[in-house]
Amino acid sequence: MAIFRRSALERFSTGKGERFFYDPRPISQLFGENVFDMAKMEHYLTPESFAALQSNIANGGKIDREQAEQIAEGMKRWALEKEATHYTHWFHPLTDATAEKHEAFVEFNGKGVVEHFCGEALVRQEPDASSLPSGGLRNTFEARGYSTWDPSSPAFIIDGTLFIPSLFVSYTGDSLDMKTPHLRSLDCVEKGALKLAKLFDPEVESCSVMLGIEQEYFVVDEALYRARPDLMLCNRTVVGKMAAKEQQLEDHYFGVIPSKVMAFMKDFESEAYKLGVLLKTRHNEVAPNQFEFAPFYEKANLAIDHNLMMMILMRKIAKRHKLKVIFHEKPFAGVNGSGKHCNWSILTQKGNNLFSPGESFEDNLRFLSFFSAVVRGLYQHNHLLMAGCASLANSFRLGGGEAPPAMGSLFIGKRLTQVIDSIGSGNFFKKMVGNEKSGLKLSDKSLEILIDNADRNRTAPFAFTGNRFEFRAVGSSLNPSFVLSILNSAVAQQITRFGTIVDEAMERGVERDKALLETIALFIEEARPLLFEGNCYSKEWATEAASRGLRSINNSPEAFKALIEEGSVKLFGESGVLNFKELEARYLQLNETYTKKIEIEAKVLIDLATNHVIPAAVKYQNRLIENVRGLRELYGEQEGSSLSHYQSDSLKKISNAIQSIGTGVKAASKIVGRGVESSSLSKKGELYFKDLLPLLASIRESVDTLEMLIDDQLWPLPKYRELLFWR
Repeated sequence: MAIFRRSALERFSTGKGERFFYDPRPISQLFGENVFDMAKMEHYLTPESFAALQSNIANGGKIDREQAEQIAEGMKRWALEKEATHYTHWFHPLTDATAEKHEAFVEFNGKGVVEHFCGEALVRQEPDASSLPSGGLRNTFEARGYSTWDPSSPAFIIDGTLFIPSLFVSYTGDSLDMKTPHLRSLDCVEKGALKLAKLFDPEVESCSVMLGIEQEYFVVDEALYRARPDLMLCNRTVVGKMAAKEQQLEDHYFGVIPSKVMAFMKDFESEAYKLGVLLKTRHNEVAPNQFEFAPFYEKANLAIDHNLMMMILMRKIAKRHKLKVIFHEKPFAGVNGSGKHCNWSILTQKGNNLFSPGESFEDNLRFLSFFSAVVRGLYQHNHLLMAGCASLANSFRLGGGEAPPAMGSLFIGKRLTQVIDSIGSGNFFKKMVGNEKSGLKLSDKSLEILIDNADRNRTAPFAFTGNRFEFRAVGSSLNPSFVLSILNSAVAQQITRFGTIVDEAMERGVERDKALLETIALFIEEARPLLFEGNCYSKEWATEAASRGLRSINNSPEAFKALIEEGSVKLFGESGVLNFKELEARYLQLNETYTKKIEIEAKVLIDLATNHVIPAAVKYQNRLIENVRGLRELYGEQEGSSLSHYQSDSLKKISNAIQSIGTGVKAASKIVGRGVESSSLSKKGELYFKDLLPLLASIRESVDTLEMLIDDQLWPLPKYRELLFWR
């Protein structure tokens, strides 16, 4: 066995599940203790500054300098009591990761060192961050970038540092982050929802987008991880033959959680509770060593901050357990990949879910109004929404193993389909009983709308699941802010259009309920091509989807172009979510990230093939040559050839594989060289998609062939059976 792999296996131990962050207190006592939440704000702030902050969170607007000073002082006192020594403006750059620049509280005041934190430092910081990607929005010599406090997401403490959730903008005010457009999109859809909700209940004062993010991930042993250069540099295995047993027995799904992983889970859950993250579910997923956690739903901005916070926390805590958490969408070929399933809904300030069917006609009319507006928005911008999920990593995942395919569709279930069909036929309701709206009942010909009115279709990118929409195409490593900005903008556009059509009909004298039902029927009919109840994995659906005009995002560079199409530019421009410069920057950044990741994977594969695999193959090849030669010398040419037939056959297969790898490596190197010289990111992306990716797949196939031919003791890399099967 190769030294590196042998050493990793010797250091590897499943362990008994030691805890490092054990806290015996009930969750209710420790929950939120490391968060500067409303209760702590009220305690540490002056009444004036607390009222100003509450008003800002609820209604927006600026916080004046004096109030900012008071808030900063109260926040500093709390942080110092929690033994924090530094603070950072924590923001979401265009990298799917988060960024932080730590500043010490201490300053020299001329006499000595004191802890200092002022209002200006709270509200704004200039982290420079000129090396972070901007998609051309600023040059390196134009380095100013400002991080500004987001009061709607409370500050928190990790490892003695006060994290201040923030936005990140350029000197010219353009968004350089994921959070800013997401907040704009939330404002847009919530205002539109409020206006439509008032048609049904004039007392509704506000609406909030709610989000619950189911996070899938893999866990591997740290020693084995470090023995795999591809996992370390690419977060996925660019070579590797699936073990004889993978997930075909489905015995891992919902199985007993391994003790070492359970200890890790308990530790990160304990710390998550202290950070105000209400984790609700944990379980084994389908693939071996794949797991999932799901928090309780909450306001969308906070849900995303919490999700990204959890990814940081999990990586930190995993190190204590000598584990590595992998969020890549497809780290292992042949088994399920990982997603970030986004459960999306809208609630009023009263707690009423606008996507919950009810018992009364009025409730169901409201439900269908919002439901049809969302469905219409999903159809209108289905390709843009799917393109928002496009990435190199997600391209390996989409299309199988419980991941949705690469083209959009919406599953709503047979019962809801029957309900919306009945609207179009005019049989949905009968006349009112008296003058009371509560007397308006469903007719005998219509169907009662029930929560859980359909089964779940795991093959659909979008699914209505009773009282929310589940977007399953989002990749596990992605910051979901961008794709949810698209979703919010698309829904806001159609809610506004819905309201306009209804208002115009009522101005013409059409009764409100009839105007609503006619508009619902119109929106559903327009969105029919998106609705599909069958198996989205089938070849027949791929053909049918294309005939319906539903475009695939298999080709990521081509999919990225959806961002700068006329309809997308109009959508974002009218909503104010992204101006054209900001949109174009994201298009360029997606292309740049895509091409850079392929280049990294190509270089890693070339390194593994050249410096690890081929030397091992040649070494084993020489052993076989000596064996064949020895048999022929001992038994004579004829009998020796007969006795060494298997060895000779293996030699030929090994030689062919080595030759194939060598040829492929040379060709891949040339393509990467051409790509590096290219001045066009889009052309480079197309070159890599059409020519380089298939070539890398071919090289991998030859490497995986060698893995099955070479002596196990000589193979240099931990194998799938070692990475995935330990308990």
